[in-house]
Amino acid sequence: METGEKIPGYLGIDAEGKRVMSDNFAGKPLIIYFYPKDNTSGCTAEACSIRDGYEALTERGYVVIGISKDSTASHIRFATKYDLPFILLSDEDTTVNQSFGVWQKKKMAGREYMGTVRTTFITDANHNITHIIKKVNTKDAYSQITDILDGKTK
Repeated sequence: METGEKIPGYLGIDAEGKRVMSDNFAGKPLIIYFYPKDNTSGCTAEACSIRDGYEALTERGYVVIGISKDSTASHIRFATKYDLPFILLSDEDTTVNQSFGVWQKKKMAGREYMGTVRTTFITDANHNITHIIKKVNTKDAYSQITDILDGKTK
């Protein structure tokens, strides 16, 4: 996905096992962040950074959604453990990851594998992508987002 494109309709499965569509958030701008795995150090730091700024983001009118290929049960445990107030969606078959273009070949310790590339998408109220953060600072993800919203960075 690129800036200016409309996000896909299907976003994943929520904690109650229901399919979530972008239309569920009609007229609201979105912050959708893709992350590799619940309860890992980088993903926890990112989630907690966004959690700490969540109220300010919602005051600006944004809906915050985290998406990974973890199960809904894993998301429930993760959200409970870290008091995460935003929506976590499951994408176990990577359909959503693929539609956003974040399911890519990765390398670690000399081996190649397919995985989620940590990426944040910011949309307008019509769900057109206004910004994409490809180099996420996990410890300061909230400030990265607000710097963009405040026009401090692109």
